[in-house]
Amino acid sequence: MNTKVKTELPTNAEASMARESSRLLSLYLSTKEESQSIRVIDQAGEHEAIKVPTAAFRLLIDILSEMAQGNAVSMIPVHAELTTQEAADMLNVSRPYLVKLLDTGDMPYHKVGSHRRVYYRDLVEYKARIDGERNKALEALAAEAQELNMGYYE
Repeated sequence: MNTKVKTELPTNAEASMARESSRLLSLYLSTKEESQSIRVIDQAGEHEAIKVPTAAFRLLIDILSEMAQGNAVSMIPVHAELTTQEAADMLNVSRPYLVKLLDTGDMPYHKVGSHRRVYYRDLVEYKARIDGERNKALEALAAEAQELNMGYYE
């Protein structure tokens, strides 16, 4: 699976169009329904109503919102297999550091031939766990600073 991130940013015209599209589509989002209907009109004026899952409709709005802010957007299926370099890039760490995480068992991996592969879902779970641990450490430091009256206030 190709998980290369496309770094092409939206043009100003695309960002403007995405902003308006996101705003208009969000007006029609019904979170109580399992699906949403979209009417697609081709260049000949022919149209057809298409039902999409509400989660996909919400995702489309999120994509448009990101584009409206000038951000490039990419999608990765949770079952995607990443190379060690792709996983390292996503965590913003070096490849040797990621390999060390794999070798110590901090993050699961599997082998395809002689190459290590990381499932995207495992990478996301690892990141959530590490972020949670960091937040706990920061909260502990802030509480200690409060107790020591170091001038930090809530």
